[in-house]
Amino acid sequence: MTDTDDTDPILLFKHWLDEAKAAEPNDPTAMTLATADAAGRPSARMVLLKDADSAGFVFYTNLESRKGGELRVNPQAALLFHWKSLRRQVRIEGRVEAVTAAEADAYYASRARGSQIGAWASDQSRPLESRFHLERRVAEVTARHLVGTIPRPAHWSGFRVVPEALEFWQDKPFRLHDRLVYRRAADGWATSRLFP
Repeated sequence: MTDTDDTDPILLFKHWLDEAKAAEPNDPTAMTLATADAAGRPSARMVLLKDADSAGFVFYTNLESRKGGELRVNPQAALLFHWKSLRRQVRIEGRVEAVTAAEADAYYASRARGSQIGAWASDQSRPLESRFHLERRVAEVTARHLVGTIPRPAHWSGFRVVPEALEFWQDKPFRLHDRLVYRRAADGWATSRLFP
């Protein structure tokens, strides 16, 4: 495993992410997001990482989606990055908090116009009577915003997973993989290794 002497798992994550961006053919920022509802029933889906720093790992979504609802009632999540070409994984667990309105506005403004329109047109995770219905809504939103900026919908924002634990997994021969865990401690991060 590279950089196991790092005392900061965020720096190690960024190093691995940079290597994934150079090696992964598709979506190196794709991550599995696992949430659970109020009864503890889990669900998982793929989302895209939009920012990672010492404050946490950020993604954006429709707040009225299934994941948005689950994170409101149970603000805990797990993330999983799997970079198959590098034979690496990173697991992250932590509490979840909303990003600020300024952060959401800035990221929304950076999105392609079609993606901005989609944020208005889609009632994410709710029943859709037909594909035509979605396409009609896209046309309606497009007609309302032919010129100028498209404001961010109030129902669209982001979440930050504030890490309490990170596990770096590196494939090794004979399934004797390297597993390095960082857990948040009062004075920084405590590290340990796990059997494969």
